[in-house]
Amino acid sequence: MMLEKLVERKEQLEKELQENTARRDELNKLARESADERDRLNREVKELLLKAKEVKEKRDEYNEKAKEFKMKRNKVHAEIDKLYRELDKLRKHIDKGSKPLGDIEKEIRRLEFKQQTAVLTIEKERTLVERISKLRRELEERKEQLEKHEEFKRLIAKIRELKDEARKFHQQMLEYVEKADVFHAEMLEIFSQVDEKRKLADEMHIKFVESKKEADRCHNEVVKIRKDIRDLEKVIKALKTKQIKSKEEREREDLIKRAKEVYEMFKRGEKLETEDLLLLQRAGLI
Repeated sequence: MMLEKLVERKEQLEKELQENTARRDELNKLARESADERDRLNREVKELLLKAKEVKEKRDEYNEKAKEFKMKRNKVHAEIDKLYRELDKLRKHIDKGSKPLGDIEKEIRRLEFKQQTAVLTIEKERTLVERISKLRRELEERKEQLEKHEEFKRLIAKIRELKDEARKFHQQMLEYVEKADVFHAEMLEIFSQVDEKRKLADEMHIKFVESKKEADRCHNEVVKIRKDIRDLEKVIKALKTKQIKSKEEREREDLIKRAKEVYEMFKRGEKLETEDLLLLQRAGLI
C-alpha cells in the first residue's frame, strides 16, 4: 500500500514537473521576446534622437539666419528713423512761420468728416467744400515746394532706398523663419515618436521583468520537484529491494521446511524422487 502511494505521488510530481518545465520555457521565451522588442524600440529611440539632433541643428541654423536678417532690417529701420528726424527738422526749417503740413492734413480730414455727417445748408456746404479745396491746394503747393528742395529730395530718395532694402531683409527673414518653423515642427513630431516608443519600451521592460521573475519561480519549482522525485525514487527503490528480500526469505524458509520434511522421509528409509534429492541439495542438507 505504501509503495503504491509513493509511486502515485512520484507520477503526480512528474506531471507537475512537466507542467512547470513547459511553463518556465514559455515564460523564458516571452521574456526573451519582450527584451528583444524593448531593445529594438530603444535602438529606434536612439536613431530618432540622432535625427532630432540633426533637425534641431537645421532649425537653429535657419533661426540664426533669420536673426541675422532681422538685425540687418532693424539697423536699416534705425537709419530710416534717423533720416525721418532729419527730414522733420528740415521741413520745420522750410515751413518756418507756416502751418505744419500735418495740421493741414488733420484739418482736411476733420472738415471731410463734417461734410459727410453734419446736416448743412447749401450755402454752408458750399463754403465747407471751398475751404477743403483751398486746404488741399495749399497742401499740394507746400509738398511741391518741399519736393523741389534738394536736401529734402535727397532725404526722401534715401529713405525710399532704405525702405526697399529693409523690405528685402524682412522678406529674407520671413523665408528663414518659415524654414525654421518647418524643421521645428518636424523636431516636435520626432520627439512625439520618441515619447511613444519610450513608453512602449518601458512596457516591454516591465513585461520582461515580470516574465523573467515568474520563469525563475517556475524554475525553482522545477528544481525542487526534481529533488523530491529523486528522493522518492530512493525510497521506492529501497522498499522494492526490501520486498524482494522478504520474498526470497519466505521462499528460503519454505524450501528449508520442505527439505526437512524430505530429509525425515530419507531417514525413515522412504524412497525419494530425483526432485526430492535436488530439493535436499538446494537446502544444503546433502
